[in-house]
Amino acid sequence: MKTDFVGFEGLRVPVHSLDTLVIGSGAAGLNAASLLHGLGRTGVAVVTEKLGGGTSANTGSDKQTYYKAALAGGRADSPLDMAGDLFGGGAMHGDIALCEAMGSLPAFFRLVGLGVPFPHDLHGAYVGYKTDHDPRQRATSAGPLTSQLMVAALLGDIRRRRIRIFDRHQVVALLTAGSGDGKKAVGAAALDLGRRAGQSRGLVLFNAANVILATGGPAGIYRHSVYPHSQTGSHGLAFEAGAAAQNLTEWQYGLASTKFRWNLSGTYQQVIPRYFSTDSRGRDEREFLNEVFPDMARLATAIFLKGYEWPFDVRKIAGYGSSLIDLLVYRETALRKRRVFLDFRRNPSGGGRLRDFEFSLLAPDAYTYLVRSGALLPRPIDRLRRMNPPAVELYLSQGIDLAGEPLEIAVCAQHNNGGFRGDIWWESNLRRLFPIGEANGSHGVCRPGGSALNAGQVGSFRAALRIARKYGRKPPRTDVFFEEVESQVRSLWEKAGRWIGPPPPRGAIAPARAVAEIRNRMSTRAAHIRDPQTIAAEVRKAWRLHGHLRSNLRVKDAAGLAEAFKALDLALTHALYLEAMAEYLARGGRSRGSALVLDPKGEPPCPELGDDWKFALAREDDFAHRNILEIGLDEDGRVRKDWVSPRPIPEPEGWFEAIWKDFREGRSFGPDEEDP
Repeated sequence: MKTDFVGFEGLRVPVHSLDTLVIGSGAAGLNAASLLHGLGRTGVAVVTEKLGGGTSANTGSDKQTYYKAALAGGRADSPLDMAGDLFGGGAMHGDIALCEAMGSLPAFFRLVGLGVPFPHDLHGAYVGYKTDHDPRQRATSAGPLTSQLMVAALLGDIRRRRIRIFDRHQVVALLTAGSGDGKKAVGAAALDLGRRAGQSRGLVLFNAANVILATGGPAGIYRHSVYPHSQTGSHGLAFEAGAAAQNLTEWQYGLASTKFRWNLSGTYQQVIPRYFSTDSRGRDEREFLNEVFPDMARLATAIFLKGYEWPFDVRKIAGYGSSLIDLLVYRETALRKRRVFLDFRRNPSGGGRLRDFEFSLLAPDAYTYLVRSGALLPRPIDRLRRMNPPAVELYLSQGIDLAGEPLEIAVCAQHNNGGFRGDIWWESNLRRLFPIGEANGSHGVCRPGGSALNAGQVGSFRAALRIARKYGRKPPRTDVFFEEVESQVRSLWEKAGRWIGPPPPRGAIAPARAVAEIRNRMSTRAAHIRDPQTIAAEVRKAWRLHGHLRSNLRVKDAAGLAEAFKALDLALTHALYLEAMAEYLARGGRSRGSALVLDPKGEPPCPELGDDWKFALAREDDFAHRNILEIGLDEDGRVRKDWVSPRPIPEPEGWFEAIWKDFREGRSFGPDEEDP
């Protein structure tokens, strides 16, 4: 890597020139940087707002799942079987599914080799368990902090390789060259958050032959969220640059604690805690699930099943299924404006309407699970301590004693299955830009739990392989680069200048106020409950806010620019997500995955909820269900929407001699590409 300076507005602005810039420091981004270095591309650097601040380094669950091909037991598995299961979740391209399946075990064993402690038995079998949307026992876990352990192992490898990390640098724009199909990413503009007070406002430029976008999902657009507070996402800058996205309608939402953001899946539910609500001041305690469930047998079993059916799933509502709980929690919090708690101190009680909880009321599978776990103990906290002590210790580390206090919860956004479009090398339509990890929209409607970690590792490997084997050109000279991007940098500089200073008499808006509006809109109108009658109106409001912010954001000084750019990024992001939802609904899209679409022609979830909650499940022949929506901005900044059919799973010939020849001659890494 080489550092020069260019003259701009009477200032000396640093320009770092390198082979590949990795934006983001989660498990996917770190893996990409490490792999590139190992493949001989040493001109690589990582730029991040906060090292250790993203989702990978801060999230988990009772035992956070990593999904991979099965490695133990007598039941056979194969990459084609796994690809079929990934593809079968809907709205996923078959060639991407095959790549994720083929790369599953190499990616997994690389993590094992780096020291991630995935458990195996005496004979070396990496045993698995069944997770949500998983027809086989492919899941494994290193405990509640699997992704954190992955980050620690990968970061250790990054440091051993002495790969440069630009910490506390916020990328605010992707820099591009060319137009149409020849448009490509050529670098990025960032704010050095430690130098914002100077005349340069902390401006730093990166001149890169390749850019890997590993900034995670758009975490900042929801108020009720499991994402860490330190992560907001950076989708807006990729949209601005011309990257197309897909499946933005598809999310995972689920029950999580709010005081400390954490998924309440797995053992947290299998111990059958008590659900109750209060008024805003903590009074008027009610076990509100009793109003709807007809008996304790179905209520207690639904709570247990919520453990490995954690994501809200519209197919698991009927018949008093586990996802009815999410719906009732939402009704209690969003509509009745009450607070909901999970209580591990007491068992569910019937309140006079239902029988009190007894183990004998559980469905046979649930009862057997607790028996085999040695967990037929008096209280939920006792059962949790027996089955999963780290799950209790995790909350204790955050100052929360589950034996002494209830846990406030909500239905929260947890993962975006959609994201930016990529080919089988995870390269965007914007050439030389590689969205990986959650920034990539490789997932479809229903993905197996833990497959996101697999996709992030496989995608980062394939991006690194493509760059290392086919994209050999170095970045241009600094003067040539700056001549190409100067107009983009000037536009950025002038926009920032307009935002600094005292507010005008009318119309000014602070970043925090704008972000609050965005998050409230998305959590109340565009989360797991979607009303076609209101989404279209919210689209108009979102674009109105985005347009207003471009000129009327105001911060006191340059130190506030980071928040201003973030607010504008989130405003554009949420507008395009709402556009995607509105388009899906306009095309007749119905309830699927983790989103319930209200439909007066549908059926109520259960008789007790009445007609206000009617919905209909998506059908295989629905246009919006059998196709994938791609969305982005064209060269003039207008929204472009395209519907495409999912590509089928390829059927490779698999003849060794032919493949060996292709490999030797470089065809196994995709076509050669020469820049014009």
